[in-house]
Amino acid sequence: MRELTNNRLIRKGRGIRKQKVAVYTDKTVAPSFTLTASRVQIVPLKGAFIYINNRIYRGKINLIRKDKEHFLIVNELGVEEYVRGILCNEIAPWWPMDALKAQSIIARTYALYQKQFPKDKDFDVTDDIYSQVYTGKTSERWRTNRAVMLTRGKVLTFAGKVFPAYYHATCGGRTEDARELWNVDLTPLKGVTCGFCSGSPHYHWQQRIPLIAIHSKLIEKGYLCPEEIQSIEIIARNNSHRVSRVLIKGLDKNLEITAKDFRQALNPNVIRSTNFTLQVEDGSLHIEGLGWGHGVGLCQWGMYYMAKEGHSDEQILYHYFPESKITPVK
Repeated sequence: MRELTNNRLIRKGRGIRKQKVAVYTDKTVAPSFTLTASRVQIVPLKGAFIYINNRIYRGKINLIRKDKEHFLIVNELGVEEYVRGILCNEIAPWWPMDALKAQSIIARTYALYQKQFPKDKDFDVTDDIYSQVYTGKTSERWRTNRAVMLTRGKVLTFAGKVFPAYYHATCGGRTEDARELWNVDLTPLKGVTCGFCSGSPHYHWQQRIPLIAIHSKLIEKGYLCPEEIQSIEIIARNNSHRVSRVLIKGLDKNLEITAKDFRQALNPNVIRSTNFTLQVEDGSLHIEGLGWGHGVGLCQWGMYYMAKEGHSDEQILYHYFPESKITPVK
């Protein structure tokens, strides 16, 4: 997070344990004072927290005016506090401690990897699934905080550098090569066989989707989909046996689309992975698949069962990220 410059103290208080902030169209209102400014930083007293929209946050809050009707709210805090606000959203707090520790290390790694790139924005990461799901102190639990503490400052590195330590729910038997999805070509992200996640509740899935709904979704996303879909075929698979390309045939034209884009268009919570088979029947697409998520990096349910079998956090991480190294942050 970039540090705000040209600071001017507006108000200093004592004895306030929680600070409620409401954002309006052209001003910021806090307890007992009103101001108009393009940027405001709220700094809690030592031991206090900031309360926004029914959530409690550690660290500072920056309110940044975007236009007359909108503010950007940015929580500025240390990486350890950030990871504490992530863990319960990315993993169940009752999972084995070595699974929680492994998740702490990769969450910290991913955050520091994202932070190292210069950005033309006022933040390093977002609080949603496009970075990591962060909800501040409100979501912290004793066991997940302990996992963060036990791994404090530890990250995964390859060739001396942090890398994007991706993770997903269930790989379905083999993790994916990151090159299949993004412009990332690293040894720890080439994909490995996973013999641990078969007990996952997400290991096998199936869906039935009307063809008219598929047509509507693809048109909505801007694809030139056939007016009347006749068939949908898998035309290519990659080395992890995931589908790479799909052909949608119609009376008037055909549409060839990557399986990644097909999944995103139809909703990744419906098409849970690109490791699937399909069949068109009675006006609907019947699809069955394995795993949930993009498949790159750590398989969380595989991690769960590895930890249940007694594997340490180091053994888990070195299995899913070959040739990586756990390194303390300096």
